[in-house]
Formats: sequence, C-alpha cells, structure tokens
Amino acid sequence: MLQVRDTQFAEAKIYVPDVFEDDRGFFKETYSKDKYEAAGLHDEWVQDSVSRSSANVIRGMHYDMRMAKLVQVLVGRIYDVIVDMRDGSPTFKRWQGFYLSAENHLQLYVPKGFAHGFLALTCDVVVHYKMSAHHDLAQEKVLSWQDQSVGIRWPLVGQPRLSPKDAAA
Repeated sequence: MLQVRDTQFAEAKIYVPDVFEDDRGFFKETYSKDKYEAAGLHDEWVQDSVSRSSANVIRGMHYDMRMAKLVQVLVGRIYDVIVDMRDGSPTFKRWQGFYLSAENHLQLYVPKGFAHGFLALTCDVVVHYKMSAHHDLAQEKVLSWQDQSVGIRWPLVGQPRLSPKDAAA
C-alpha cells in the first residue's frame, strides 16, 4: 500500500511506493493515478523529465508558480531541498531537505510555488520529475542555492558544480 508521510509543509508530502524485492532485484510502480489520488494527490501530470548529474552538482533552486512536481531518484542519492516561495505564506522562505535515493524509493511531492533543487551525493545520479505544467523558461524563476535569507545547510563536501544560470542566481 502506498504510504504518505508529512513534511513541515502541509502541502508537501513524501510518498513511499510499494517495492517488491527479491534476489533478482525489485519491482515498483512509480505512479498509478488511482493509488495516488486515493492517497490525496490530485495533480494532472503533463510532462515527465529526467536529469543526470555527477557528484557535487547542485541543480536549482528552480520554481514556477504554476507547477507542482513529483520527484524521485532512479540512480544514486541526492539531498533534495524545497523552499516555500509563496508571498504571504506563513512558511515563506522556509526550507526543508530530504535524502532521496534509488535504494530508499522515496518520492517528494513539491507543491506549486515551492523552489526545488538538489545536491548529487553520488558519482552518478538520475532524477525523474513528473510535472503539472509544461516547462517554460519564461515562467521559471531561480533562487540562489546559497541565498542568505533562506540559509539552506547543504551537506556539501568541496566545491559545488553549477550551471551558469544557477551560479548567476
């Protein structure tokens, strides 16, 4: 049975799918509309995307006020962070971090209006995103991964590797 765990944000959740493991490996459903709707997730998903990263890559913090995401790791391990960017929210600019990995199978639901980013903790990381709106650069906003007013504490060892867009945020 699909498990749902609360986070410090009422709208953000951790989903734990059923995983069937044996000596051959494992099988899991990464999404089933009926199961996730029964567990309270009612977004309509319109786009799936995948990123691949190496160790110490930080991707983010990106957000689009129209877009929710369901994030999971297919290969490797990440430290995944969300920040509430909704003006007027009682949790505005608060953040929370989560360790997601191919081994723990956790899925993070990132609500609309939350910035999202991650630090790749292993040499090879593949992250899958389901999104409730099509990616649109004109709608995307970027929050610096080291914004002093947010104060994210990354478990970073060494220098991060950033895209030019993320470095300039």
